[in-house]
Formats: sequence, structure tokens, C-alpha cells
Amino acid sequence: MQFSFYREKWSEIKAGADKEEIRRLSRQIAHSFMDAYLKDCHYEEDYIDLLCEMTTFSKDNDLTGMAAQALFSIIIESLCDDFEDLQTETYNRVMAQLISFCRKLPSGHDLDRRLNDFDILDHETLVHRIKALRGDGQQLVRQKDVKKILLLSRVTIGADVAITSIIIQRLAALFPQAEIVLIGGSKLDEIYGGNARIRLQTVNYNRKGGLIERLSSWQLVLNIIRQELVACPLENTILIDPDSRLSQLGVLPIIPDDQYFFFDSRSDISFASNMSMAQLTNTWLTRVTGKDDFRYPKIWPRSSNLEKASGFCRDLKRCGARRIIAINFGVGGNKRKKVGWQLEKQLLLSLLQEPDTVIVLDKGFGDDELRDSNLLLEAVKDAGFDAREAAFGAPLGSGIRSGVIGMQTRIGEIAAIIANCDEYIGYDSACQHIAAALRTPCLTIFAGSNNMRFIRRWSAFSPNSCQIVHVDTLTDPTAIDVEDIITRIMNERRMRKG
Repeated sequence: MQFSFYREKWSEIKAGADKEEIRRLSRQIAHSFMDAYLKDCHYEEDYIDLLCEMTTFSKDNDLTGMAAQALFSIIIESLCDDFEDLQTETYNRVMAQLISFCRKLPSGHDLDRRLNDFDILDHETLVHRIKALRGDGQQLVRQKDVKKILLLSRVTIGADVAITSIIIQRLAALFPQAEIVLIGGSKLDEIYGGNARIRLQTVNYNRKGGLIERLSSWQLVLNIIRQELVACPLENTILIDPDSRLSQLGVLPIIPDDQYFFFDSRSDISFASNMSMAQLTNTWLTRVTGKDDFRYPKIWPRSSNLEKASGFCRDLKRCGARRIIAINFGVGGNKRKKVGWQLEKQLLLSLLQEPDTVIVLDKGFGDDELRDSNLLLEAVKDAGFDAREAAFGAPLGSGIRSGVIGMQTRIGEIAAIIANCDEYIGYDSACQHIAAALRTPCLTIFAGSNNMRFIRRWSAFSPNSCQIVHVDTLTDPTAIDVEDIITRIMNERRMRKG
């Protein structure tokens, strides 16, 4: 499709500002960019500029958010998930183009000023900087007088558990006197709040916002850095960037390069392709610090949540439950990762065939997940099993030794539940990494990706059992056999039990 066609189409619908038409056109443009790129790596710069225009043409986020969603979900996330050098370089090029577009807008004045402060004057400088960073072998010497460690969040909870928890453990051991400041979303307090070494500085990255809104998180980070440097000189401070969205995966500068350590988690040449993200993080830290101190992912939930969850599971065992299974069918809004309601229903019913089994079903987040969870509870009840709801921390009332308990929880609460359960089952999401970090045996249903490196990178990693069942929902969704998947899940569980 010629670019002129899309330009003319945009001119036609721009004045009407119809949300559905903008959504459809932005997706067409994004897919056309990827068509050209996938065929022969051709980079259609005009398509990116047009999408940038569509993400910034109005102050109405409902309108501009349509194009931003297409830009990030179809182009940027696809380039990030492949773990190939060529795609990483293309991502850097796309992001540099987006930033360069936005800094020229009236609303991008502050963005432009901040970039100028780092002597980033044009698109080429941005691209050159991140290319140099990816090849940088800077060492963090143990003799360095580090009094403050600034650590950027990966934005998503699962990635933070798999990556930043390892960085925290290793740097805390390497610099026992240093203060650790984690910069990220407020939910991190629920899974890291039990660690007195960590102080959270809150920046909530808007993953569904427009382009300017997403880039504004970087400026908030810079404000925090400025505050932190008042109390601790720059020469005694280091910043660790684990390929964070807050820096747009390293494209945006944060701190002078001498104090900046960038974990290039998407490289396909620096590390073995069969490593999980947790192993990759450890390998990078060993290379940077010169010290081999392997750590597994870990979380530090608040003791109040752990005590409530412990009491809840203890009461279930007193009622006769011999096995408690935590299950979460949430996918963080990425519906590609779901196999479907039929599988979820049959899995619950199959697990309940095992005597004295209680399933704690985390009902998830958002209207869709809550609706599906309620339907699952009704289906379990219709099949003749006990199905009820409970609030976290509240007494159960009547006892239950077999059945499903639906519970709507916060991330710290479900983490505490998982810590006290015998096993965890769910899709590829934050909870699999939480289970691994808590040493709870887990089984992950991986759907929505056939990229072997992606699956290996994001598989849960623990000294205890972490299994996967891969479901190919991409090449032939009509061929999905629920009974086959259930059989494989049950067999993996049998193998774990020996």
C-alpha cells in the first residue's frame, strides 16, 4: 500500500475525529510498516511520522490513544519481543524518530530542553548514543565508593521480579552500606515493601497513554534523580537501567555515562540463547562486577499480608484440605496469552477430581477478567463442586475441604497466598515469576508466542520446579484440543511429584 493512500485517508478522517476510524487506520499503517520491514528489512520512515502525527494531533487522549496503541503494540512490542540484534536496532531507530518528532511540538518543549541538557541535539545523536551503550563493557569496580544505588523499574511486575530483584540482592551484598532507591510504580511496594534496604520513589508509567504521556515519565525520573543527588554526590551514586520503559529501553539519557550501567537484556549475541531472564541478569552482573554471586528471583511481601494468607491456608488444612492450588488466569490485558474459557473451566474441574483439593482462584483485574472468573465459579458450582467467594484477610465462615474459592486481590495479597499454597498454575504473567521467587512449584501455560527465545527468556526460574506447557494459538487456533492440553498439564504435575 502506497504511503500517499494513508496520508490522504488521514486527511479525510482527521477533521471528523471518529475514534473507530482512527483505530482502524492506525492499525493499517502500523501493519504496513511491519509488512515492509518483515519482507526485506525496509524501514518506512514516513509511516512512523504519520503515526506520530496521529498520536499527537489532539488533546483528547481517547483519540490519540488509538494510534499510540497501534504504534506500541504492533511495531514497538513486536520488535522488543524477538531478542534479535536487527530488531533491537530497528526499535532504537523507531524510538529515536518518535522522540525527535515529539520534541519539535509545542507540547514537547520540556522534552527538547531536557534532551539539550544532555547534548542530545538531533535524531542521529540519540541513535549513536544507544548503539554505543549496547557495545559498552563498563565495569563496576567493587572498590568504588558507592553510597546510593538508583535502580529503574522494568515497569511490569513480572519483569521486575525476574530481573530487578536479582540486581537488588547482588548489589546489596556488593555494597552493604549503600542505600537502594527503586524508581517505579506504586505496586512495587506490595512485593518489595518487606525489604528495609529498598526505598521506593514512585513513577507510574502510562502504558496506555499517548506518545507525549509515555515520554513524560522520563522527565519525572529526571526530577527524582535531581532530588536524590542533593543528598548524595554524583560521584558516590550509580544508576542501573535494566532495559527499562522509563528510559525507553536506554534510548533516553538519565545520568552521566560514568555513573550509568545499562543491562542490554535483548541482545542475541552477548549471552547464550537458552538462558532465562533471571540467568541472563546474573550473567550480566557477573560481567559488570567481576564477582560471581548467583541469585534467584526473590520478593519481600509485607509481613501483614503473609500472616493473613498463612492463617487462611492453615484454616483450609484444618478443614481437611490436603492440597491448596493457587490459580490466576489473568494476562495483563494481552489476550493473545489466553487459550480460552473452556480450557480454564476443564482445568478447574480436572484438578477437583483429586481428593481434598482446594483451588484459590485469583479473579484478576478489569471487567473482562472478573466476568470470566465469575462464570468459572458458576460452572464449578453447576458441576456439583463447592464454589464460593472470599475476601482476603476475612474469615471463611463455613469450612471447605474441596472446591474453588474466588478471591479478588491486590498483587501483594495474591503473592502472600501463593507463598502459602502447594503449587501455582496460570498463564505467562507476573504470578508465575512471583511463584518462582517464593519457591512455590509452578506450571505456566505459554500461549500467544511461538518464539522459542521469548519463551525461554520469560519462563519462571527457581530452584524448585517450574514447568511449562506450550499451546500454539497462532498457526491454527481451530486445532486447539482442550483435552490434550489438560492431559499434558496433569502429566507435568505427576512428573513433578515423582
